[in-house]
Amino acid sequence: MVFVIFIGWIFSQAYSSPDILYIAVLISIVMSFGSYWWSDKIVTKMAHAKPIEHGENPELYHIVENLCITAGLLQPKIYLINEAQPNAFATGRDQKHAIIAVTSGLLEKLDRSEIEGVISHELSHIGNRDMLLMTVTVVLAGFIAIISDFFRRGSLFGGRRSRNNDGAQGIIMIIAIVVSILAPLAATLIRLAISRKREFLADSTGALITRYPEGLASALEKIAKDENPMPSATNATAHLYIASPFRGKQAINWLTKLFMTHPPIEERVKRLRETKV
Repeated sequence: MVFVIFIGWIFSQAYSSPDILYIAVLISIVMSFGSYWWSDKIVTKMAHAKPIEHGENPELYHIVENLCITAGLLQPKIYLINEAQPNAFATGRDQKHAIIAVTSGLLEKLDRSEIEGVISHELSHIGNRDMLLMTVTVVLAGFIAIISDFFRRGSLFGGRRSRNNDGAQGIIMIIAIVVSILAPLAATLIRLAISRKREFLADSTGALITRYPEGLASALEKIAKDENPMPSATNATAHLYIASPFRGKQAINWLTKLFMTHPPIEERVKRLRETKV
């Protein structure tokens, strides 16, 4: 909220219109409220995930039940994504409304200990309240991008400016233009950095739940090696998955890492195999 208010204040000063600040705060509250209450429905629709019942896959249900008991968590709803690529994600605003979605490829290609590792990772996201944190950061990045784009378009077509103290107004306008360019980048980097940190945390917490880090490490290696694409994945939902759903060669240099939604699999596997439980 502080970041949104600051950006709104800069743009309102540039146009000498306090209404811009009021609108910025109002829209951010509405977007945050909507994404908080309906994030599970929005994400499962985007991922084409369907709920499954106990009778459809009792083994998966028993795995989730046992791990929930170990982790001291309420059992989430279980969804299935009909995709060949092995992957999974968790979403929902809290424990009572949590969802774990797994792909059919994950159930077919991973053994039981590896599936347990993946499920424990996703339960860790629920227990650590990562879903709420990521919802907030996604809304932040999206909203900052929208309001910055709105300002740039307005400035191109000559928005309303104050005629008083033109020198100071010109400086504020220059600052606002620079902010409109850099703010979306900063918000995106914040979102991606938080996403990567929470993945490392979920890995370590998941290893503590199963007491078998090798299960998750092996699962991550299999997921990374699988070359099947995932057409249902989008840039908006990619950060939710246990590993990036996008396939293709990436140069893992310092610049590329800044814009990655997930830490490199090699780093995650290395940390897991160094974990002592």
